Amino acid sequence: MLKNKLYKFLGITLLTLLYTACSVPNFGRKTENKTVPTSYNDSKDTVNTAKTKWKDYFKDPQLTALIDSALTKNQELNIVLQEINISKNEVRARKGAFLPFMNAGVGAGAEKVGRYTSQGASDANNQIMPGKEFPDPLQNYLLGVNVSWEVDIWKKLRNSKKSALYKYLSTVEGKNFMVTNLISEIANSYYELVALDNQLDILNKNIDLYLNSLEIVKLEKQSARVTELAVRRFEAEVLKNQSRKYYIMQQITITENKINFLAGRFPQNVARNSVNFTDLVIDSIHAGIPSQLLSNRSDIRQAEQGLLSAKLDVKAAKAEFYPSFFINAGAGFNAFNPKYLIQAPQSLLYNIAGDLVAPLINRNAIKANFYSANSKQIQAVYNYERAILKAHIEVVNQLSNINNLNKSYDLKSKQVQALTESIDISTTLFKSARADYMEVLLTQRDALESKIELVETKKLQMNAMVNMYKVLGGGWN
Repeated sequence: MLKNKLYKFLGITLLTLLYTACSVPNFGRKTENKTVPTSYNDSKDTVNTAKTKWKDYFKDPQLTALIDSALTKNQELNIVLQEINISKNEVRARKGAFLPFMNAGVGAGAEKVGRYTSQGASDANNQIMPGKEFPDPLQNYLLGVNVSWEVDIWKKLRNSKKSALYKYLSTVEGKNFMVTNLISEIANSYYELVALDNQLDILNKNIDLYLNSLEIVKLEKQSARVTELAVRRFEAEVLKNQSRKYYIMQQITITENKINFLAGRFPQNVARNSVNFTDLVIDSIHAGIPSQLLSNRSDIRQAEQGLLSAKLDVKAAKAEFYPSFFINAGAGFNAFNPKYLIQAPQSLLYNIAGDLVAPLINRNAIKANFYSANSKQIQAVYNYERAILKAHIEVVNQLSNINNLNKSYDLKSKQVQALTESIDISTTLFKSARADYMEVLLTQRDALESKIELVETKKLQMNAMVNMYKVLGGGWN
């Protein structure tokens, strides 16, 4: 009769657990879209500049030395490297979660019960062996091991471990993406610094030119061919450009220290090659095809690892609704006297139990965790698709930028040549009284601005070359 009641109870319990396992809430999952256009501007060339190592892509030895220093000493990059170690330790912790836990321990204690209690009266009337009464107080010594294990029936723990692994891989890709950005930031700042050097040099040469023109105007005034107004206008132009020189010098200091900060060092002079900057020739850049971005861009791969992790988190959260099976066991020796502690079988003790546990009532916390995991999975899908879209648009923008800057630079070069020749012409005409001083002044001013703009355009060209390498996913490998 008792056995039948026990079977009945176990049957009801199993049915309840099965019902609990089956009553998992439904939630729609979103599938990512990896479709990308087949080409950029109808080009089918699969050669990709992103495969070029940064030491081969950047030819300037001073620049490569700065990048090499930054990849070693940059504090932010080193912080990210520690984040990778933290994620690696999380994988290790999750891996151990689905293995049995074993604890070993020793214990000792003493107990004194009242004589006029049920236990005290019982102990007083019994003997351990003939002629051997219970000790009072009663000592207790224990030596044993305990084992606990959650049997991973529904792969909850394994999915959690895999999720942690993908998060770790995501941090690695995040580090790679940071390396790409760090290289491009150093290179862009380096070319900005070189451009500022060239602009300062142009400004100094034009100040000398203005001073020379000022002397000519003063001589012309003495011969009454111009008035004091012409002298003052040229003096004002000299002062304006001398003042402008200090602004550029401050920008040089700021840019140098930006590079120093990225390189993880205190303010110091940045070695660079500023000679013949406008004559630098940009090598041909090959964008390849859009599908290559999926493997070359670290931010896309980071988003992909995050997506894989989010999918496994959903599975792990879903498994929380299912029954969990625990096994607990222990074995050891227990005695009231140390000399009896390791005698078997008298002092031997052991236990083993299995528990099947499932949530029945008030599952709101589990549901909330499950719904959050699903929402995060959908977020991860959108994040992945956004990373692909962003990468493609960045490449298209840079391809257009390079093309337009090349055309702009050619026109700027012709403008500089024309205005440089106009300086000599206007000065000659002024000396022969066939042009007034304003024509000389404006010609020199326009020539100065065109030369500075030409340097600025060359800097933008070099930045476009750097940014093209970055958006294609180069540098990290």
